[in-house]
Amino acid sequence: MPRPDGTVVLFDVDGTLVDAVANQRRIWGSWADRFGLDGDEVYALALRTRPAETVARFLPLRARDEALAEFQRLEDQDVVEGDYEAFAGAAGLLRKLDPDRWALVTANLRRRVEGRFLRLQLPTPRVIVDAESTVLGKPHPQPYLAAAAELDVHPGRCLVVEDSRSGVAAGLAAGMTVWSVNSATPVSGAHRHFPALADAAAEILRFAA
Repeated sequence: MPRPDGTVVLFDVDGTLVDAVANQRRIWGSWADRFGLDGDEVYALALRTRPAETVARFLPLRARDEALAEFQRLEDQDVVEGDYEAFAGAAGLLRKLDPDRWALVTANLRRRVEGRFLRLQLPTPRVIVDAESTVLGKPHPQPYLAAAAELDVHPGRCLVVEDSRSGVAAGLAAGMTVWSVNSATPVSGAHRHFPALADAAAEILRFAA
């Protein structure tokens, strides 16, 4: 375990390490069609919330369990059959990090993250904070604070690597250093920005060291 004064790296998954954005749009589009909803509107909210919260926003209470189960079915199917890949540089970066000095913080479920990482031959850390690990999701700081607590490190010694506004906001609210990646323009509030994950790899390793 890292000492409380050590440094750790906390990665978002989808859009940061794994390029599955097109998959998410397609899954939410299929789900929206199933329930007579506008796919673009649903996806726009899904980018900022966890699946259960997205479902609750669009459907009445009596329909939510069935609807969430349908979304989970589509997601599980995509893990096995979907076409996705790791961002360039992800595998090399993760393999160079001490397994106890990084974690994954995701709005997805642990089993799906592990399934995708297995297919992509990416290493997995000991700590994965998923959609079921905390009561509140991003942009609330709770998921990132939970990861810091599991790694026994002060939030001020954590580097958050994100691609989304809600993720960056969560890291900032947790009192952590936040870098954004994988977009042409910086995510508002991020302390540093890199157009691609590979561009950030050397700096991430330097921070962790």
